[in-house]
Amino acid sequence: MLFISTDEGSSFQRQSISFTPDTLVFHPKEEDKLLAYCKEGRLFASTDLGRKWTLLQERVTKDKVFWSVSGVDVDPDLVHMEMQDTSGGYLYVTCLIQNCSDKMVTAQFLGKIDHNSLLVQDDYIFVKVTTGNRTKHYVSYRRNEFVQMRFPKYALPKTKTINELHSDTVQGTFAVSVGGSGGRFRDVQIVSTDEDQVFLALQEWYQTDTYNLYQSDPQGVYYSIVLENVRSTKQPEENVLVDILEVRGIKGVFLANQKIDGKVTTLITYNKGQSWDLLAPPMTDMNGKTITCKAPDCHLHLHLRWADNPYVSGTVHTKDSAPGLIMGAGNLGSKLVEYKEEMYITSDCGKTWRQVFEEEHHILYLDHGGVIVAIKDTSIPLKILKFSIDEGRTWTVHNFTSTSVFVDGLLSEPGDETLVMTYRSDWELVKVDFRQSFPLQCTESDYESWQLTDMQGEKCIMGQERSFRKRKDTSFCIKGKSYTSALNTKPCQCNEKDFSCDYGFERSQTEGSRCFADFWHNPDSPPEDCHLGQTYESSTGYRKVISNICEGGLNKQQSAKQHNCPLLPPKGLQVSIKGQMLAVAPGDDITFIVHQEQGDTSRTKYQVDLGDGVRAIYQNLTVTDEPIQHRYENPGVYKVTVKAENMAGHDEATMYIQVAAPLQKVHLEVVPITGRNHEVNLTAIVLPIEANLSVFNWWIGENLQ
Repeated sequence: MLFISTDEGSSFQRQSISFTPDTLVFHPKEEDKLLAYCKEGRLFASTDLGRKWTLLQERVTKDKVFWSVSGVDVDPDLVHMEMQDTSGGYLYVTCLIQNCSDKMVTAQFLGKIDHNSLLVQDDYIFVKVTTGNRTKHYVSYRRNEFVQMRFPKYALPKTKTINELHSDTVQGTFAVSVGGSGGRFRDVQIVSTDEDQVFLALQEWYQTDTYNLYQSDPQGVYYSIVLENVRSTKQPEENVLVDILEVRGIKGVFLANQKIDGKVTTLITYNKGQSWDLLAPPMTDMNGKTITCKAPDCHLHLHLRWADNPYVSGTVHTKDSAPGLIMGAGNLGSKLVEYKEEMYITSDCGKTWRQVFEEEHHILYLDHGGVIVAIKDTSIPLKILKFSIDEGRTWTVHNFTSTSVFVDGLLSEPGDETLVMTYRSDWELVKVDFRQSFPLQCTESDYESWQLTDMQGEKCIMGQERSFRKRKDTSFCIKGKSYTSALNTKPCQCNEKDFSCDYGFERSQTEGSRCFADFWHNPDSPPEDCHLGQTYESSTGYRKVISNICEGGLNKQQSAKQHNCPLLPPKGLQVSIKGQMLAVAPGDDITFIVHQEQGDTSRTKYQVDLGDGVRAIYQNLTVTDEPIQHRYENPGVYKVTVKAENMAGHDEATMYIQVAAPLQKVHLEVVPITGRNHEVNLTAIVLPIEANLSVFNWWIGENLQ
């Protein structure tokens, strides 16, 4: 049964459905469209807010279903999914919700992928492929061809034991994380994908409870390290959390908890990881008394995404519509202490902090941060909430109920001026409307400006000076939905801080601003897509930080050298079927695609053997120019081989294709009567007899056996 409301919960309609949904996935733009996933792997779609449903596919992986991304995918009705094929392997496929039968499903990755490895996020799609004990990670940028992700050579992601591989058949290894903006492989976790760059955390072979943080080029292919030893924890069902948080509202700002020798400290960056600083302690406590905590021996530390203490929720609160406002639980000292849960707030994006509570509270920002609502996070019943209209400097107490209740949390629609809370008892919803307390709409005279600076007071951050506006503490008015906080930006001249080390380079430990080539990297070596007759540029060791808009001044990329591309041998040859057809019958038209990761295709000869006596030689065979089309007349298993050769070397790829006669008839033999607890034989006979690799799903009663 579904319960549907179209009037913000004032009334609900009951809707009977013929299946048991495990999760619902709503379309990001069109509210009437949604998907429903069932535990047995079936995926349903509705285009009328859940009243009518259509079965899209079976054998779909849980949590590996994604709607199209606006501005990247062409069709808003496209669905990305990971599904199991008839051989037991997993594919990344897409289809339209209007027609998602096996024949209409299109494979988007050449070959099979690891179970639970698909992630579709913003401009990027990630998959993982494990062969033997070797794992490769692939990325597609803006739906272009998949490319292997390149980490520094010393970065060796952890591989799985046999037991871990077995456990992965139950639990996924790549899932959504912080704020709807993240996901994970088992050894690689995606932290952020906005602003044309991937931030990811990678657990290397020597790490057990920490990850290293890397950032990419715009295509998400080449990665450089930005922070080591970010702490991590295993959650229930083998999920992993990495303790890094993207601060919403101001781009480029992240908080991270670093763990070295068992000691956890909180760091902040304003420039996407170029530099990190400890948090400055407040000058006084919440009662105005001077605090003895002084840098460099004492700083503020926060529980970012979790706390080891089960009585501390350990989440930091930020919001896109409230830039600069950060609130969380933590402590003062030389390290983070798990049992400490004092609440601190900053309204200038982490430069200065104030203590607001001695105990942890549920927090909600309303009216673009103009109202902060707080309810104590406790297991005892409550009937009061507190709210502040001056960024936590003073608090007003409000009785929201006449009898104490168990408060489970706070909810609100983005930008709303209302507060909705849920109790634990009978799961009632109580709506507290603050609009009557704010009869006046704010005018320009009610606002003041503030300028973003880092911990050193530097105004030029990410190549620009940025100023924002906020309501004055003395103004008792509502900002409203049309309010915007950004005031103006002004580009700065480029300097050392606006450049990061390029792939294959690291900052010198002794000369902090200089980037040196790693021992495994030759800056003058040609890229893998370099073709004879073309030229390429060798890196100077620096690249401008992505999203940095500085102008003029220093240009560390200026002295790059030009080189001519040499003839490279073919490498990474692959052969696959276009569309990765799930079933091939005699007479079906099949399109084979040949792909190679490296080498000059224009000067390479390809010998193709299709396994049924048909052979051919191709010159200049590429993914798009000349696909190989063929039709098998008889059922069987065929070995397809492609050999690539040029003056510099050769490579070979092989695949097997099963051509099966279509099923014509299924005959089921079942004894009509039997005694209790007696074994019986259930027999299914299919015609034609040669229908190999048929999958039989046995339903005994209502259960899939």
